[in-house]
Amino acid sequence: MRTALVTGASRGLGKEIALTLSRHGYQVAVNYLSSAQEAADAASRVGEKSFAVRADVGNIGEVEEMALQIENRFGRLDVVINNAGIAKDSLLLRQSESDWDRIINTNLTGSFNVMRATAPLMKKSGGGHVLNISSYSGLKGKAGQPAYSASKAALIGLSHTAASELAPYNIRVNVLLPGYMMTEMGATALKAMEKAGEDSISGKLSDPREVAEFVAYLVGTKNITGQVFSLDSRTI
Repeated sequence: MRTALVTGASRGLGKEIALTLSRHGYQVAVNYLSSAQEAADAASRVGEKSFAVRADVGNIGEVEEMALQIENRFGRLDVVINNAGIAKDSLLLRQSESDWDRIINTNLTGSFNVMRATAPLMKKSGGGHVLNISSYSGLKGKAGQPAYSASKAALIGLSHTAASELAPYNIRVNVLLPGYMMTEMGATALKAMEKAGEDSISGKLSDPREVAEFVAYLVGTKNITGQVFSLDSRTI
């Protein structure tokens, strides 16, 4: 049975992706940091063979322990969705060093840690697919988001490197820009959400269920790697 790890999956887009992958036949490891009850509830909805696993993706020791738990539980790993991410908007001249470090550590170093820790298990499984969740802010940058934009832009570069290096092991690496959507994180930035809707060609925000279905399709492909997919209907 195919298996997947979704980081930051206790709620929001991560939870929707975990549920959708389950419907497509995956066993899912539901990663979380602090929302233990939400993660347990999500895992129970995902399926009886799935489980919640706590790890701070910015801590390589915890990520390596998570990878070991997945190997012991599933015996293989086919898909990794690097969804865990945080944002704390601030102007460049006001961004605190501690906030900068925390955002970079979660959004960029976290994805690096997860790829480094899980790639050997995917290699043993005969290959796999990594999908890194970036953002439109990583393409264009956004006023008020210096750390977030930088982390998401760097994640795109890291993903291209990983795609090249992991291709010999049949591990594909792609990037998804899901767009603004009404999740828990999105609800904290209502003005930005409103502006995104105005800038959208369709005049609509992204739908988490539609994004999750796209993810399920993409990770099932065999030859697509090193690509950036934008589901945000603003022009690139």
